[in-house]
Amino acid sequence: MPEVLSKNAPRLSVLVIAAAALMAGCANRDSVHVGSIPDDYRTSHPIVIGEKEKKVDIPVAYSDTRLSRVQRVAVDGFIANYDRSAAPVVTVMTPHGSGNQHAASLVAADMVKRLRAAGVPEGRVLHQPYQAADYGDSAPIRLAYSEMTASVGQCGRWPADMLDDSNNKHWANFGCSYQNNLAAQVANPADFLGPRKPTEIDTTRRGVTLDDYRRRVTQWESEVDY
Repeated sequence: MPEVLSKNAPRLSVLVIAAAALMAGCANRDSVHVGSIPDDYRTSHPIVIGEKEKKVDIPVAYSDTRLSRVQRVAVDGFIANYDRSAAPVVTVMTPHGSGNQHAASLVAADMVKRLRAAGVPEGRVLHQPYQAADYGDSAPIRLAYSEMTASVGQCGRWPADMLDDSNNKHWANFGCSYQNNLAAQVANPADFLGPRKPTEIDTTRRGVTLDDYRRRVTQWESEVDY
């Protein structure tokens, strides 16, 4: 009898190992994700392309009768990036009921002339008064128009302690300032949507460059004195 058991022992051990393997395959296992966790500041703080109002408040003194040098600089800076092809409406909001109401109306008329000289079509300037009794004698003139811009949500969110995190993930505010700076530096917001089409080749300049390359004489000079 012991001899029979000894002969069947290898077979029993194989069956036990096979059964254990089958049971292990059916077991419930907790998945451990390490590198697959989405943790990208571009996802947390995306750059959004959309229409946004650009505006500036220009102060007007009680005794002003026309645009001053400081006011002209402010108007020129405001309208510098105006898209003449799209020609959005420029709203000139003048105070009503303030102590400088008359001065503001004179300055606004001079301001409209400067806007037209800068390329704003005559029919794209809208005059709109606003109640400014609470401003006293220093109510400003507001200039505003809508343009396509690239922007990011407001930074400064700290919903949790950035040091109390054992998952090695970035904090909520990480990358927000970088995304805001990038959105502000790009001149054409459409560049975020896709590449521009290739421009025409400057054949004259290309010919000059190739001729210079062909005529170039390369002379090797050793940098070591023997």
